[in-house]
Amino acid sequence: MSDDELLADEAPARALWLMTLADLALLLVGFFVLLQANQQLDPRALAAGLAEGFGAEAPAAMPVASYGVAGFAPGSATPPGTPAGLAAWARAELRDPRVSLTVTGATDGTAADVDPRSRSATLLAADRARAVAAALASAGVPDARLGLATAVRPGRRQVLVTLAFAGEQGKKP
Repeated sequence: MSDDELLADEAPARALWLMTLADLALLLVGFFVLLQANQQLDPRALAAGLAEGFGAEAPAAMPVASYGVAGFAPGSATPPGTPAGLAAWARAELRDPRVSLTVTGATDGTAADVDPRSRSATLLAADRARAVAAALASAGVPDARLGLATAVRPGRRQVLVTLAFAGEQGKKP
């Protein structure tokens, strides 16, 4: 008997389509389990659990748009004049309860662009963010929806106001 005849006599133990069908059925069961878990849990807790399971960090708010205030003098936290359009933009965008604003103060990282009292770039960046946030609050932007952050960005003495989609607030399924 030749090798070709031996191979022709052997039939596969399972049909290939049956294994593919079993894989698809398991994926479908997993999908339905995920849907059921989504109905039982807070969506943020579910996302955090999935991220933890895959060894990733939980997703933060998704940035959508930004508005910059530039032109700060080195070592100064005094805004060069907050654009009137910034306050109007912020008020209009915050009408949607699912969004939040983050005011990020930045320094350029040079020795001249530091807080004059403490010689700290991070404190100067925080002071810049607070100054712009205070200007927004005095223009009628709800300060409870403003977050503050700092950054060192080479070549940039600015404050960046970022609009982010934060999801449904206080709503549980």
